[in-house]
Amino acid sequence: MRLLAVSEAAERLGVSTRRVQHLVASGELRQVARGVIDETSVDRLIAVRGGSHARAWSQVTAWAAVALLSGVDAEWIGERQRSRLRARLRAATAVDLLERARERASVTRYRAHSSAGKYLVSELVYPKDAGARLGLADTDHIDGYVSAEKVTDVVRRHGLIRDEEGHVTLRATTMDLDVVRVISGRGVVLAAMDLAESLDVRERRAGLDGLDHALADFRG
Repeated sequence: MRLLAVSEAAERLGVSTRRVQHLVASGELRQVARGVIDETSVDRLIAVRGGSHARAWSQVTAWAAVALLSGVDAEWIGERQRSRLRARLRAATAVDLLERARERASVTRYRAHSSAGKYLVSELVYPKDAGARLGLADTDHIDGYVSAEKVTDVVRRHGLIRDEEGHVTLRATTMDLDVVRVISGRGVVLAAMDLAESLDVRERRAGLDGLDHALADFRG
């Protein structure tokens, strides 16, 4: 594990040390000891936000954006809000979208015993064959969405240990998982967003390319 002092993390992110403390409190950065930040969590935040500090959409709006790009009616928001969101999506870049929709879920990474995999995936919602649809080879990584209310129980039952370099990624969301399941089965937008947050260069590029294509199709 690579470590940074709070002041170093603040410099990397271009924010104040006070802001770093807020990011730790919100779970966006991982503090491993008093005044010490896991450097990988800083790298992941930079991958999502880039150099911008634009305000993220609410979870409800973020999921509406993903839904609209996937051809799913975002019925949980009003028609006027959908109209405004469509206009914003037509003007957005892939990087804009990734940053604005980052709060669709709270993302935490873990390591797990090899035997936990087949049982764990049955409890998650995830885009099937995501890598293949975006030109990537399959990996043994487990990456999926889980209800925010159940994530603690899932972690406990499967013996997951938090590790920024781990091969299990849980994306805890308050959105109805039935809605997430529908969206994940419609096109590659959700898979592309997940991959675009990766620190792996090939995965990130594939994700951003997938979002670029989805946005271009949306603009017609």
